[in-house]
Parts: sequence; C-alpha cells; structure tokens
Amino acid sequence: MGRNSSPPRLDGNANENGKNNTINNTSDNNSDQGSYSIRDRFPLKRNPGHTRDRTKHSSLLDRPLVRTRPRFNRKGLLPFPFRGIYLFYFLIFFSVFAFAVASVVMQSSITAMLFRQGGERGWRRSVREGLMFGSSLKFIPVGISRLLAEGGGLDRMRSTDRIGVRGPRLALILGRMKKDPRSLMLVTLVKSLQRLGYIFKIYALGNGKARSMWEHISGQILILGPEQFGHVDWSIFEGVIADSLEAKEAISSLMKEPFDAIPLIWIIQEDTLAKRLPVYREMGLEHLVSNWKSAFTRANVVVFPDFTLPMLYSMLDTGNFLVIPGSPVDMWGAESYSMTHVKHQLRKDNGFSMDDMVVLVVGSSFFYDELSWDYAVAMHTIGPLLMRYARRNDAGGPFKFIFLSGNSTDGYNDALQQVASRLGLMQGSVWHYGLDGDANGVLLMADIVLYGSSQEEQGFPPLILRAMTFRIPVITPDFPIMKKYVIDGTHGVFFPKHNPDALLRAFSLLISNGKLSRFAQTVASSGRLLAKNILASECITGYANLLENLLNFPSDVLLPAPVSKLQQWQWEWNLFREEIELGNSDISGDVSVVYILEEEFTKHINDMSENGTEIQDQDILTEQDLDIVTEIENFEDYERLEMEEVNERMERNPGVWEEIYRNARRSEKLKFEANERDEGELERTGQSVCIYEIYSGAGAWPFLHHGSLYRGLSLSSRARRLRSDDVDAVSRLPVLNDTYYRNLLCEAGGMFSIANRVDNIHRRPWIGFQSWQAAGRKVSLSTKAEKVLEETIQGSKADVMYFWACLDVDGGGPGTNDAFTFWSMCDMLNAGHCRTAFENAFRKMYILPSDMEALPPMPKDDGHWSALHSWVMPTTSFLEFIMFSRMFVDSLDALHANSSELNICLLGSSDLQVSRVVPTTSVSTIGRLIITLLLVYLIMSRKNTVTVGY
Repeated sequence: MGRNSSPPRLDGNANENGKNNTINNTSDNNSDQGSYSIRDRFPLKRNPGHTRDRTKHSSLLDRPLVRTRPRFNRKGLLPFPFRGIYLFYFLIFFSVFAFAVASVVMQSSITAMLFRQGGERGWRRSVREGLMFGSSLKFIPVGISRLLAEGGGLDRMRSTDRIGVRGPRLALILGRMKKDPRSLMLVTLVKSLQRLGYIFKIYALGNGKARSMWEHISGQILILGPEQFGHVDWSIFEGVIADSLEAKEAISSLMKEPFDAIPLIWIIQEDTLAKRLPVYREMGLEHLVSNWKSAFTRANVVVFPDFTLPMLYSMLDTGNFLVIPGSPVDMWGAESYSMTHVKHQLRKDNGFSMDDMVVLVVGSSFFYDELSWDYAVAMHTIGPLLMRYARRNDAGGPFKFIFLSGNSTDGYNDALQQVASRLGLMQGSVWHYGLDGDANGVLLMADIVLYGSSQEEQGFPPLILRAMTFRIPVITPDFPIMKKYVIDGTHGVFFPKHNPDALLRAFSLLISNGKLSRFAQTVASSGRLLAKNILASECITGYANLLENLLNFPSDVLLPAPVSKLQQWQWEWNLFREEIELGNSDISGDVSVVYILEEEFTKHINDMSENGTEIQDQDILTEQDLDIVTEIENFEDYERLEMEEVNERMERNPGVWEEIYRNARRSEKLKFEANERDEGELERTGQSVCIYEIYSGAGAWPFLHHGSLYRGLSLSSRARRLRSDDVDAVSRLPVLNDTYYRNLLCEAGGMFSIANRVDNIHRRPWIGFQSWQAAGRKVSLSTKAEKVLEETIQGSKADVMYFWACLDVDGGGPGTNDAFTFWSMCDMLNAGHCRTAFENAFRKMYILPSDMEALPPMPKDDGHWSALHSWVMPTTSFLEFIMFSRMFVDSLDALHANSSELNICLLGSSDLQVSRVVPTTSVSTIGRLIITLLLVYLIMSRKNTVTVGY
C-alpha cells in the first residue's frame, strides 16, 4: 500500500460453498486461478496414507470414549490397560499432537500457496530471497548520515561565553503549498524550530491553499519560477531545507559555486520516483537515473519519514540517507476516512453483521504488496486462536478472521478457504482482503486488530496507527518499537513473540460473552488519544538534533535553545481541521516533476532515434574533457587579452575617436568568441572609475552587473563568464594558485591581484570593489546612486573613500551598557579573536615592545561602519592600502607558520574548522578581518570617508 496512493476499492470474499466470491469481479484471464485445488498448489508429493491417518485421528476425537476403550484393549496395542488415568494422559498427548500437525499443515499449505500467488517484482524478490524466516530487515545509516544522527550537538558550545546578534537563518523551499499531511508535518516542525530561535525565509514553487497559513507563520513568501532559481543568494542562510521532489529544480541552483557548500536537507515523503526507478532501468534511461542521483548527491542529508522509503530509493543512495520517524499521514488518512464512512454500512456492504466479532490480522508494512510468508510464519502463533474461536460449535459467537495482505486478484482467499475447510473451521470464518482494495474500510470494520507479523520493524507499523486512530483495540507482539510508545494494558495489549498461549490470554482480555469487553473499549479510547500525536515529539527532536549537528553557527549567531525547552509536542491539527472534517486533502491536478523530466528525457531519445543518431559512449563528453577544453580556451583568451592590453598601453590618448572606432571594430570581430570584451569595455574608455565585482563561482553570475562602471573579478579560472572581459585573479597573482591561500584570502586575494601590475589592467584615477553578495542582499548601487557617485568623483582631487554597504548591527546605541565598540564588534564577528590577531600582527609589523599598546584607538561616534567590500577610493590610496594589507597579512601568516599547531586557524571558532585545513567560517572571517583592516588603515591615515545612499 503506497503512502501516497489513493484509496482503492474494497474487496471481500466468502460464501458457504468455500469458493471465491469477490465483490469486484476479476477478469476472465484470472478467474480460473481461484478454481485450482489446494493440492495443485502444493509442491510436495501426495501421501494417501497420511490422509487416511489424519481422517482416522479426527474420527477418534468425535467418537464416545466407551467405544474406543474396549477396541484398544482387544487389539492389545499397549502393554498396560488403556483405561482411567492412562486414557486421560493419552488424550492430552493426542490433542497436542493433532494441534501440532494441524498447525504445520496450515503453515505449509499457506506458505506453498502464497509463494505461488502472483509474480514478485524486482527488488522485493531479491529482498525476500535474502531473508530467512523470522529474520528482520533494518535500515542502518552510514557515512555522514550516521555521524549526523549520532553527533553531540551544541552542548559544548553552549557552555562557553558567546555574544550573538541574530538567530540562525534557514531557507525553506516548499512545493505547491497544498494543505495535506506533508504540510501538517512541516508547519509543526517550523513552528517548533522557531520557538528554539531559528529564523525562516520561505520560498515556494507554486501558489496554493496553504499560502496564507505560511505567510502568517514567517511573513512574505517568494514564489520561485525557472527564471528566479539563480537569483537567490543562498549564502545568507546557515542552511536550506527542501520539501518534496518538486524542489529538484530549485536545488539545481545550489549545485553551483559558491552555493555548493551551503548545508542542504532534502525531505522526501513521497514514493513517486521510487516506483519509476526500476522502469527507467528497464527502458534504458540511465541518464535520467544519473540526473536524479546527482541531485540526491548534492543534499548533505536526505531525510525520510519512515524506514521503507530509503530502501525503495536505494538506487540513489550515496551514503546520505537518514530516517527521522514521524509523519501524520496515517492519522490524517484515518481521521478523514472516518468522517465520510461508518462501520455498520461498511459491514452491510461486505456481508458482515454488527453481531459478528471481526478480528483483523495485519502484517509487516515492508511486505504489503507481496506479503506471503510473513503471515505463514505467524500461523504457528495464530493457529490456536483460529482453532479455538473459528471451529464449528466451539465459539460462543460468530467470529470472523480477516487477513489483510497481498492483492485481491491473486487467489489468496480461495486458498485460505480451502485450508480453513481442511482444518475444520467454520465456513466463512476466514476471509481475505487485498491491500489494493479499501484498506481503511477493512480496518474500520474490525473489532480487534491483531499484528501477526514476525518482522521486528524499526518504525511504528502504519496499519496499527490507523487502527488505533479508528478507536480499535490492538494486540501486538512485545517488539521493542511497540514498547517504546505503547503501554501494555493502557494503549494496547502485548504478548510474547511466538507464544500461542500468551496470545490466547491477551485475546480473552478483550472478549466478554462474544462481545468487546469494557477493558477493550478503554484500551481503544486510550490508544486513539496516543495515536493522534504519537510520533510528533520524535520528529521535532530528530530535526532539531540534525540541525545542531549539520549547521555551522558563526560567532555572531545566537545558538538555538536546547530541544528540551520545548513544551508542545503535538501536530498542529487546529490549522487543518477544516480539511480533515471534509474528509479530503488538497489534491490538485499538478503533474509531478518526476513525470515532466521523464517525458523530456524520453522525447530526447525518441528524437535522436528518428534522426537515426545513436550516442556512443566514447562520443559523450565527460567532465574531464570539458575541463580540458575550458583550460585551453582560458589560456588562449588570457594570451589575447595580455597582447591587447600591451597594445593599449602604447595608446596614450584615450579620448581620440579613432581609438574608439578601432575598439568597436575589434569588439565586433570577437563577438562570438569566448570571454569576449563586451560593450562595457568600450564605454569604460575615458571614464575615471571602474568597480570590480568579486565573485567565485557560476552561481554568482546572475548577481553581477553589466555596463561601463563594472568589471567582473573571478577568483576561479573555470568560473569566468563566457561573454565578458572578467579579470582572472588566479592568473594575475601566483600565490592564488595555492588553494590554501586562495581560500584564506578570499576577496582580499582579488584585490591583491588587481594591485599586482595595476597599470596592465587599471589605468584610471579611481578604483572600487563590490562583492557579488551586495546585489543578493539588496545593498548594491542603484542606477541613480551610480550617476551621483560618478558625478561626485569626476575631477575630484580629494583623498576620500566612498562606501555604501553599512554594517547592520544594533548594539543598543551609544550610551547604553550593551553598545558595541569597534573592537568588541570585531571580536563578535570574528569568534572573539579579532583583537588578539590585530595586536599580534601589529606588534610584529612595527616591532613594538610588549609594554606598548598595539591596538590603535578607534572613534566612538554615531557614524556607520562599512560592511562587505563595497567602496570606491583613489587608485593611489588603494595601492597604499594594499601595501599596508600585504604587510599585515604577511605578519599574520608568519605568526601562524610559527605555531606548533599548523592545522589550526587563528580565527577558527568550531571543531569543524579545527579539523579542516581551510575552514569555511575562517574564510568568511578573514574577509571581515580585511574590512576591519581597511577601516583601521583609514583611521590611522586620517583619510575621509563618505557614505553613499544606495
């Protein structure tokens, strides 16, 4: 039974002749399957003698004792007189023997029958063949998933002093914003995480009924279309949570630098793709499987709500699968169904009366579709129950035992009826319903639900959850997963596994004079209350712990509160009460992205087949081939640019029209070449300023500007824009070839590359820099501000710096106890190591004695501090600052090189940073440090600063 499948039709079978009598008739091709004799399904050789012995033994039990006693005495079969106490012991032994034979026959018959019913498909057959009777099937996380599941959280960080100014930010990517069980789970999770201190920004792939609810929870929602996927600055978030398979297209933007390092949690609650993966393999759509696998690989962890889904998706598993149990889908389904159906009508429609005692036997959820031997293994335990309550004239009331498994068209009911007849059970006392029918209806008809599986499941059985929601008492083996949530005698009744006598005792507690006892009704009511929110606490706790182990919390971020501080552990049912009472969920006709991608790939293959084109493996470009081609193109473009720059240096009159004309002709000639010099280069001729936008990956391209004022500065040779004249920082500064220094210097490395042989690349009186993040954070210059800035600096001789991205940190304002000073704010942003790093570096730079103050005093006025790298200054001042910065960085690096712990960054702030050579947070911290160094330089040099409104 798929978790997302629509409820199929109800199917039931029974009549007095013991033949298959289905409500929903099967086709003619399958109708003769149910007419086979049970002996035709039995793989063993027939033994007539054995049959006669069984008939003889059965007849002996029905004959009076007065006739059996003299017969045995006359034949002399025993050396002692067969009377009195000997007869009593013999009858006890014979009864036990007869029951054992009957149980073995029943188990063998059903096992042989079910193994021959229908065909098993794909992975289910391989799984069944790999298991033995009574064994368990478990999902065990490996790799990073195991580390995240078993991590220690933030306990150690919470024990240290920490000053934060904001909560951890998370992005949530929703699907179509439907009101369904998945939304119920996410709403509950988001509201709980908000109570812990997390801040959410919600994106959605489409509009839906739940939009107003989500807006009430987290404010404005941004609808993402294909054109907006690449225009979201994911770097402002500590992590991203994607819901459902529909988020795949949005995840594609997270696969590019610099967003490929953002922690991503992908929640998969549907099995749509899992059902199609084997089909793709059969159709030869390996490229489609690889496409999905690459998306799954991008996620740091793929989270499933139950333990069956990761096994279904095992084809895409790369070691990042994790299960966090907890989903209200079963409770939602049962509640909605009970609003539109009633028990007495369901019984009437299926041939049961309200006086019947209906006992439903369910099994392991993992084998729902092909369930067979799981029931057969449990027959030894259930057998005595059937023999006692379903034998002719033995039961005080009409007991009906229903087995819910397999498919209704596979002939299970016919075989069960024949086995029941051979064991002497009442005709019509044993029924079979398939899971391809109305499983909710079968559950609602039952008076008692018995979990008869021998499989110890890792998660709470879904059918048991639904039965408890229907207010039906349940009897289950005392498996650990059941004892974890259910109290014996309060929410349900336990019995030891493989113990028929204990099952009989447990069953008798729920029966009184052929009806449910008062104890059973109390257990059912308590079970319903428990089932309503049974897994909510584990779901919330699991995600809270996952976030603590996965996310990196910078030093200026407040740590989330411990999950133990939460007081509410319930699903947010009140927000979805209307949908549940109407008996339906938000079901729209949107086509899943699974089928959209499948159609695109299939169409592509069909088009190639029609054109007579076949793709050979050796003709497919690999990633290595693309890298080689890119390197060749970049090298050729670099040589061309260098030659052009040398020639341009010989032209000393930038205002001559002939030069502009020659540049225009040259631009048209190179229009379709890679890394062409765009129109902005021509417009920059004669301008007084150029702003270099620093970026480090293709993911930052949509945030870069075009035009005469801007020029890209790429920190990665492979990530330059194709149709632009972006500067390759790595080729201009040899030290950036070292990955360690390139990642450590970050944007400062781009500035150093421009200062290196500056006349070759920049011959203008003013120079500026702007981080690519400025556009994503809405703090870049507007068109009006650009014109004002250009007019202001035109012909200006003042030594001044203009900046427009201000630090947005509210410390309470001057004069208050919690107001931030310059150095305290720098410490807060740099894990508390700012003052120490500056003091040690300055002391080494200027060879200061130990008793002299090394930190320069900073002003304490009401001005603004610069943030990011968004500023303009005279080129001469920029070169002075770069000389000052190089000395500072060299001193800081020398201090680090002399350290005995070479793998520890001086500005690192977490265990993850200590264990890595180039820590992620240390990179951003160094960028902040260079900003701080720029401000210190301006103050020490007594230079003026002006804030530009963007």
